[in-house]
This record gives sequence, structure tokens and C-alpha cells, in this order.
Amino acid sequence: MKVTMTCNELNECSAPGVVVVDILTPEDYAAGHIPGAHNACIYEMAFLERISEYIPDRTTQVVVYDFSGTTRAAEMARERLNQAGYGNVATLGGGLSAWRAAGLPLEPGDQAVEVDMLLKDATYRIDTEKSVMEWIGRNINNRHFGRVAIQSGELVIKNSIPASGTVIMDMKSISNMDLQDTTWRDLLIRHLLSDDFFDIHHFETASFRLGGWETQEGSFPQSLTGIATGELTIKDVTRQVSFPAIVAPQTDGGIKAHAAFDIDRTLWNVCYGSGKLFERLGMHLVHDTISLELFIQAR
Repeated sequence: MKVTMTCNELNECSAPGVVVVDILTPEDYAAGHIPGAHNACIYEMAFLERISEYIPDRTTQVVVYDFSGTTRAAEMARERLNQAGYGNVATLGGGLSAWRAAGLPLEPGDQAVEVDMLLKDATYRIDTEKSVMEWIGRNINNRHFGRVAIQSGELVIKNSIPASGTVIMDMKSISNMDLQDTTWRDLLIRHLLSDDFFDIHHFETASFRLGGWETQEGSFPQSLTGIATGELTIKDVTRQVSFPAIVAPQTDGGIKAHAAFDIDRTLWNVCYGSGKLFERLGMHLVHDTISLELFIQAR
């Protein structure tokens, strides 16, 4: 069998015992697949177990296909099958997209709805119950980490890329997740809420306002990666920041976004324990770098 098979070749294939395997997610498979194809998602750890259930004979001729044939998915599936002892495996050139474009039949029917996993132009409201910012701070002896709740926000997609948006963080909600002793945990949280750090009595929120996006070369719309640029406001200071981020459409019509980056807290007037601003700190020395990580879900 050829290493790569065309759609017409597969459609006209008369060789007995050829098994076709759809390596996409179960959701994509249910939306429409090549008639008679089995489903074994390449992204699941049980991929080879599924294959062995469908194809116990490793001499069987197998054709695997992904969505577009433009990623490594199908080739990775072929390599894994080869390593598992399946020596007669081909990939479908162009994947399911080429099969559809050729007007060939689908199951559950010719009218099967294609799962559209592209970013749609719209204003997406952040789901505050499913979104959060996590933080990591460090001192000379240890590190601490916790969360800050998202109070509100939105992300505007225009021309299939993030164009603008806001994320408002509720600084009163600062929590700690590493200290098990409640006394020490409560002491740390009071410290962070005080004017030593974030002074929440005067500054109850912090915010990020997206002003620009530069898509990374080679990025796919299904998981758009790029550099986000905007203004981060903490306390009474607003500064421009840039950081890598990813935005991905979801099958329910919403989107998810993720970003992780470091800031120098002293640039936002969060100065307690900074070794570049104070001397002879001893055990009170606190690193200037704070790590922030955003997990966003929006509809």
C-alpha cells in the first residue's frame, strides 16, 4: 500500500480487508466521517488500544485520516501504528476536508454538519465562574501561589483574531493555595491585601485591556497562538505589557484563552521587600518577579 492515498484511490479501492480509521475527536467523528471508518482519537492515550480492538491482525491494510492533512496528526498516527507492528499503513492526502471537497459520501449522511472550529467574529463575554487568574510569588525561603477571581470582561474577535478586550480582576478575592496552616495562610492573605502589597482598600480591582495581537507564524485558527499587547493596571499604575497567548474556539460556540507571563511588581508600585529598593531585609526579602497565568472561558 502507498504511504499516501488520494480520496479517489480510497473511494475506488477494491482491496479486501482495508480498514479506514478516523483519528479525530469523537465529536468530529459524530459530525461526519468516511462511511465505514472506525474512530480512534490520536490525542487519547488509549489510541493504540482502540486500534487493537478494531484491527487485531497487524498485517491488515489500514488508512488513517485527520481533518485537513496539514498537521502532523495523521503522520503521527501512521508512525505509532508502524511502531506497534502495523506494517501496511497509509494516510489520506488532504484528510476529511479533501474527501468533503471531492463530494464523496459521508456518514451519518451527506448532510452531516461540519464542526466549525474557527474563531467567529463576535464579542464574547467572560464566564467569571469558569475563568481565573493564578499567581506565584517568591521569597528567599519559599514560594506561594494562589488565585484571583475574574470580576468581568470581554474579548472581541474581528477578522478571526483577537482585536480588543478587557479583563477585570477582583483583588479583594486574592487567595492562597499552598499553605495548609490556616493561621499562616490568613496572615499571608492579610499581608497581600494590605498597603504593603495591593492596598485593596484603595484599589479593589486590577485590569488588563487588550490593544493588539500579532499572530504567530504557522499558527492554526483552531488554536490561534500569538503575542497579545495591552495595558496592565495594578493599583495606580498602568503600563504596557506583551506576552504569548493562545485562543481556541470551542464546539459549543464559545472560546477559551490562556496566557502565562512574568512582571516586575515594583513597576506597579508593589514594593514591599524588594532588594533593589530596600536594604538589610533579611527574612523579609521578596523577589520582584510575580508570575501570572490567565485561564479564560467566554461565550
